[in-house]
Amino acid sequence: MTETTCFKLSIENHIAHIVLNRPKAFNAMPRAFWNELPALVHEINDCAKARVIVLSSTGKHFTAGMDISVFTDGESINAEGADQYVRAEAFRHFVKLLQDSFSCLDDARMPVLAAIQGGCIGAGVDMTSACDIRYCTEDSFFQIAEINIGMTADVGTFPRLNKLIPEGWLRELAYTGARLPAEKAKAIGLVNEVFPNQAAMMSHVFKIASEIAAKSPVAIAGSKRMANYARDHSIADGLDYIATWQAGMFAPPHMMEAFAAKAQKRAPIFPIWRL
Repeated sequence: MTETTCFKLSIENHIAHIVLNRPKAFNAMPRAFWNELPALVHEINDCAKARVIVLSSTGKHFTAGMDISVFTDGESINAEGADQYVRAEAFRHFVKLLQDSFSCLDDARMPVLAAIQGGCIGAGVDMTSACDIRYCTEDSFFQIAEINIGMTADVGTFPRLNKLIPEGWLRELAYTGARLPAEKAKAIGLVNEVFPNQAAMMSHVFKIASEIAAKSPVAIAGSKRMANYARDHSIADGLDYIATWQAGMFAPPHMMEAFAAKAQKRAPIFPIWRL
Protein backbone atom coordinates (compact mmCIF):
# COMPACT_ATOMS: atom_id res chain seq x y z
CA MET A 1 0.00 0.00 0.00
CA THR A 2 1.19 3.52 -0.80
CA GLU A 3 3.09 5.19 2.07
CA THR A 4 1.64 8.58 2.97
CA THR A 5 2.35 11.53 5.25
CA CYS A 6 -0.93 13.39 4.73
CA PHE A 7 -3.50 10.59 4.92
CA LYS A 8 -4.70 7.53 6.77
CA LEU A 9 -6.26 4.73 4.74
CA SER A 10 -8.39 1.80 5.85
CA ILE A 11 -10.37 -0.67 3.75
CA GLU A 12 -13.17 -2.74 5.22
CA ASN A 13 -16.34 -4.31 3.82
CA HIS A 14 -15.48 -3.06 0.32
CA ILE A 15 -15.28 0.57 1.57
CA ALA A 16 -12.00 2.51 1.36
CA HIS A 17 -11.76 5.31 3.90
CA ILE A 18 -9.23 8.03 3.03
CA VAL A 19 -8.71 10.48 5.91
CA LEU A 20 -6.88 13.80 5.68
CA ASN A 21 -4.58 13.54 8.68
CA ARG A 22 -2.78 16.82 9.37
CA PRO A 23 -5.19 18.37 11.92
CA LYS A 24 -2.58 20.62 13.54
CA ALA A 25 -2.04 22.24 10.14
CA PHE A 26 -5.81 22.36 9.50
CA ASN A 27 -5.17 19.71 6.85
CA ALA A 28 -3.53 22.19 4.51
CA MET A 29 -2.21 20.54 1.35
CA PRO A 30 1.60 20.52 1.04
CA ARG A 31 3.45 19.18 -1.99
CA ALA A 32 3.30 15.60 -0.70
CA PHE A 33 -0.51 15.76 -0.62
CA TRP A 34 -0.75 16.27 -4.39
CA ASN A 35 1.29 13.13 -5.05
CA GLU A 36 -0.16 10.94 -2.31
CA LEU A 37 -3.87 11.43 -3.02
CA PRO A 38 -3.81 10.29 -6.65
CA ALA A 39 -1.46 7.44 -5.75
CA LEU A 40 -3.95 6.18 -3.15
CA VAL A 41 -6.97 6.60 -5.41
CA HIS A 42 -5.29 4.97 -8.41
CA GLU A 43 -4.19 2.01 -6.27
CA ILE A 44 -7.72 1.52 -4.94
CA ASN A 45 -9.22 1.98 -8.40
CA ASP A 46 -6.75 0.04 -10.53
CA CYS A 47 -6.46 -2.90 -8.13
CA ALA A 48 -10.20 -3.00 -7.33
CA LYS A 49 -9.55 -2.77 -3.60
CA ALA A 50 -12.96 -1.23 -2.79
CA ARG A 51 -16.39 -0.50 -4.24
CA VAL A 52 -16.81 2.89 -2.58
CA ILE A 53 -14.40 5.58 -1.33
CA VAL A 54 -15.22 7.75 1.69
CA LEU A 55 -13.14 10.93 1.98
CA SER A 56 -13.12 12.58 5.40
CA SER A 57 -10.86 14.63 7.62
CA THR A 58 -9.61 15.22 11.16
CA GLY A 59 -9.59 18.16 13.52
CA LYS A 60 -11.48 21.43 13.48
CA HIS A 61 -11.48 21.98 9.72
CA PHE A 62 -11.82 19.69 6.74
CA THR A 63 -9.00 21.56 5.00
CA ALA A 64 -7.50 25.02 4.88
CA GLY A 65 -6.66 24.46 1.23
CA MET A 66 -3.37 24.54 -0.61
CA ASP A 67 -0.27 24.98 1.54
CA ILE A 68 2.01 27.81 0.43
CA SER A 69 4.88 25.29 0.43
CA VAL A 70 3.49 23.96 -2.86
CA PHE A 71 4.95 27.08 -4.46
CA THR A 72 8.06 27.50 -2.28
CA ASP A 73 9.45 23.98 -1.73
CA GLY A 74 11.96 22.65 -4.21
CA GLU A 75 12.91 24.30 -7.48
CA SER A 76 10.74 27.32 -8.18
CA ILE A 77 8.72 27.37 -11.38
CA ASN A 78 9.14 31.15 -11.29
CA ALA A 79 12.92 31.10 -11.04
CA GLU A 80 14.64 34.35 -11.90
CA GLY A 81 16.34 34.41 -15.24
CA ALA A 82 13.98 31.93 -16.87
CA ASP A 83 12.47 32.90 -20.20
CA GLN A 84 8.94 34.22 -19.56
CA TYR A 85 7.39 31.90 -22.12
CA VAL A 86 9.20 28.85 -20.77
CA ARG A 87 8.10 29.89 -17.30
CA ALA A 88 4.49 30.32 -18.42
CA GLU A 89 4.40 26.91 -20.11
CA ALA A 90 6.00 25.28 -17.07
CA PHE A 91 3.43 26.88 -14.78
CA ARG A 92 0.57 25.67 -16.98
CA HIS A 93 1.98 22.14 -16.82
CA PHE A 94 2.27 22.45 -13.03
CA VAL A 95 -1.37 23.53 -12.68
CA LYS A 96 -2.45 20.61 -14.88
CA LEU A 97 -0.65 18.22 -12.52
CA LEU A 98 -2.52 19.74 -9.57
CA GLN A 99 -5.82 19.41 -11.44
CA ASP A 100 -5.09 15.75 -12.16
CA SER A 101 -4.68 15.13 -8.44
CA PHE A 102 -8.42 15.76 -8.03
CA SER A 103 -9.60 14.49 -11.41
CA CYS A 104 -8.70 10.99 -10.21
CA LEU A 105 -11.71 11.20 -7.86
CA ASP A 106 -14.02 12.05 -10.75
CA ASP A 107 -12.49 9.36 -12.95
CA ALA A 108 -12.52 6.52 -10.39
CA ARG A 109 -14.81 3.61 -11.20
CA MET A 110 -16.34 3.71 -7.73
CA PRO A 111 -18.32 6.57 -6.15
CA VAL A 112 -16.50 8.95 -3.81
CA LEU A 113 -18.43 10.34 -0.82
CA ALA A 114 -17.05 13.45 0.90
CA ALA A 115 -17.74 14.04 4.62
CA ILE A 116 -16.92 17.65 5.50
CA GLN A 117 -16.57 19.34 8.89
CA GLY A 118 -15.57 22.93 9.61
CA GLY A 119 -13.93 24.91 6.86
CA CYS A 120 -13.63 23.59 3.32
CA ILE A 121 -11.47 26.31 1.86
CA GLY A 122 -9.77 27.03 -1.45
CA ALA A 123 -8.48 23.78 -2.94
CA GLY A 124 -10.83 21.94 -0.59
CA VAL A 125 -13.71 23.22 -2.73
CA ASP A 126 -11.88 21.96 -5.83
CA MET A 127 -11.40 18.53 -4.24
CA THR A 128 -14.92 18.03 -2.91
CA SER A 129 -16.40 19.27 -6.20
CA ALA A 130 -14.72 16.25 -7.83
CA CYS A 131 -16.51 13.84 -5.46
CA ASP A 132 -19.81 12.17 -6.29
CA ILE A 133 -21.74 13.21 -3.18
CA ARG A 134 -21.04 15.67 -0.37
CA TYR A 135 -22.27 15.76 3.23
CA CYS A 136 -21.34 18.24 5.94
CA THR A 137 -21.78 19.26 9.57
CA GLU A 138 -23.65 22.32 10.84
CA ASP A 139 -20.40 24.17 11.51
CA SER A 140 -19.15 23.69 7.95
CA PHE A 141 -18.56 26.41 5.43
CA PHE A 142 -17.24 26.51 1.88
CA GLN A 143 -15.03 29.31 0.61
CA ILE A 144 -13.50 30.07 -2.79
CA ALA A 145 -10.70 31.88 -0.99
CA GLU A 146 -8.34 32.36 -3.94
CA ILE A 147 -9.85 35.74 -4.83
CA ASN A 148 -8.86 37.01 -1.37
CA ILE A 149 -5.18 36.50 -2.19
CA GLY A 150 -5.39 37.98 -5.68
CA MET A 151 -5.70 34.87 -7.82
CA THR A 152 -8.29 32.94 -9.79
CA ALA A 153 -9.24 29.45 -8.55
CA ASP A 154 -7.61 27.07 -11.01
CA VAL A 155 -7.72 23.45 -9.79
CA GLY A 156 -11.32 22.57 -10.68
CA THR A 157 -13.70 24.97 -8.93
CA PHE A 158 -15.18 26.67 -11.99
CA PRO A 159 -15.80 23.76 -14.39
CA ARG A 160 -17.13 21.45 -11.66
CA LEU A 161 -18.94 23.78 -9.28
CA ASN A 162 -20.77 25.32 -12.23
CA LYS A 163 -22.42 21.91 -12.71
CA LEU A 164 -23.35 21.58 -9.02
CA ILE A 165 -24.84 24.92 -7.98
CA PRO A 166 -26.63 27.81 -9.76
CA GLU A 167 -24.24 29.95 -11.75
CA GLY A 168 -25.20 33.11 -9.86
CA TRP A 169 -24.08 31.55 -6.59
CA LEU A 170 -20.81 30.38 -8.12
CA ARG A 171 -20.08 33.88 -9.38
CA GLU A 172 -20.97 35.55 -6.08
CA LEU A 173 -18.74 33.17 -4.10
CA ALA A 174 -15.89 33.42 -6.62
CA TYR A 175 -16.01 37.23 -6.86
CA THR A 176 -16.38 37.96 -3.13
CA GLY A 177 -14.51 35.14 -1.40
CA ALA A 178 -17.39 34.99 1.08
CA ARG A 179 -18.16 31.91 3.16
CA LEU A 180 -21.05 29.67 2.13
CA PRO A 181 -22.56 28.21 5.34
CA ALA A 182 -23.76 24.63 5.62
CA GLU A 183 -27.51 25.22 5.43
CA LYS A 184 -27.17 27.47 2.38
CA ALA A 185 -24.88 24.86 0.79
CA LYS A 186 -27.68 22.33 1.22
CA ALA A 187 -30.32 24.76 -0.05
CA ILE A 188 -28.48 25.35 -3.33
CA GLY A 189 -27.61 21.68 -3.82
CA LEU A 190 -23.90 21.55 -3.00
CA VAL A 191 -24.40 19.04 -0.17
CA ASN A 192 -27.04 16.34 0.24
CA GLU A 193 -27.48 16.65 4.00
CA VAL A 194 -26.28 18.62 7.03
CA PHE A 195 -25.62 16.91 10.38
CA PRO A 196 -25.30 18.26 13.94
CA ASN A 197 -21.82 16.79 14.42
CA GLN A 198 -19.14 14.72 12.74
CA ALA A 199 -20.11 11.47 14.45
CA ALA A 200 -23.68 11.68 13.12
CA MET A 201 -22.38 12.58 9.66
CA MET A 202 -19.91 9.69 9.52
CA SER A 203 -22.56 7.23 10.67
CA HIS A 204 -24.82 8.32 7.82
CA VAL A 205 -22.04 8.39 5.23
CA PHE A 206 -20.92 4.85 6.04
CA LYS A 207 -24.54 3.69 5.92
CA ILE A 208 -24.84 5.11 2.39
CA ALA A 209 -21.42 3.68 1.47
CA SER A 210 -22.49 0.23 2.70
CA GLU A 211 -25.66 0.38 0.61
CA ILE A 212 -23.62 1.28 -2.49
CA ALA A 213 -21.02 -1.41 -1.78
CA ALA A 214 -23.76 -4.05 -1.70
CA LYS A 215 -24.82 -3.30 -5.28
CA SER A 216 -23.36 -4.76 -8.45
CA PRO A 217 -19.93 -3.11 -8.95
CA VAL A 218 -20.39 -3.18 -12.73
CA ALA A 219 -23.78 -1.48 -12.48
CA ILE A 220 -22.41 1.13 -10.05
CA ALA A 221 -19.43 1.83 -12.32
CA GLY A 222 -21.81 2.18 -15.24
CA SER A 223 -24.08 4.52 -13.29
CA LYS A 224 -21.16 6.78 -12.39
CA ARG A 225 -19.87 6.76 -15.95
CA MET A 226 -23.33 7.62 -17.30
CA ALA A 227 -23.83 10.44 -14.78
CA ASN A 228 -20.46 11.94 -15.67
CA TYR A 229 -21.02 11.55 -19.40
CA ALA A 230 -24.49 13.10 -19.21
CA ARG A 231 -23.03 16.02 -17.26
CA ASP A 232 -20.48 16.71 -19.98
CA HIS A 233 -22.53 15.98 -23.13
CA SER A 234 -25.89 16.54 -24.80
CA ILE A 235 -28.96 14.41 -24.07
CA ALA A 236 -28.65 12.77 -27.48
CA ASP A 237 -25.00 11.90 -26.86
CA GLY A 238 -25.85 10.54 -23.42
CA LEU A 239 -28.60 8.29 -24.79
CA ASP A 240 -26.29 6.98 -27.48
CA TYR A 241 -23.52 6.29 -24.98
CA ILE A 242 -25.71 4.34 -22.55
CA ALA A 243 -26.95 2.19 -25.45
CA THR A 244 -23.35 1.45 -26.44
CA TRP A 245 -22.37 0.75 -22.83
CA GLN A 246 -25.26 -1.68 -22.36
CA ALA A 247 -24.27 -3.51 -25.54
CA GLY A 248 -21.08 -4.58 -23.78
CA MET A 249 -21.81 -4.34 -20.04
CA PHE A 250 -25.42 -5.56 -19.71
CA ALA A 251 -25.05 -8.42 -17.19
CA PRO A 252 -28.01 -10.85 -16.85
CA PRO A 253 -26.08 -13.10 -14.38
CA HIS A 254 -25.61 -10.14 -12.04
CA MET A 255 -29.29 -9.29 -12.32
CA MET A 256 -30.29 -12.90 -11.57
CA GLU A 257 -28.05 -12.86 -8.49
CA ALA A 258 -29.69 -9.64 -7.29
CA PHE A 259 -33.17 -11.19 -7.76
CA ALA A 260 -32.14 -14.42 -6.04
CA ALA A 261 -30.56 -12.62 -3.08
CA LYS A 262 -33.71 -10.56 -2.58
CA ALA A 263 -35.93 -13.63 -2.72
CA GLN A 264 -33.68 -15.53 -0.31
CA LYS A 265 -33.28 -12.50 1.99
CA ARG A 266 -29.48 -12.54 1.84
CA ALA A 267 -26.72 -10.26 0.63
CA PRO A 268 -25.96 -10.65 -3.08
CA ILE A 269 -22.57 -12.01 -4.13
CA PHE A 270 -21.19 -10.29 -7.20
CA PRO A 271 -17.97 -11.06 -9.10
CA ILE A 272 -14.92 -9.18 -7.83
CA TRP A 273 -13.49 -6.49 -10.10
CA ARG A 274 -10.30 -7.48 -11.87
CA LEU A 275 -7.86 -5.62 -14.08
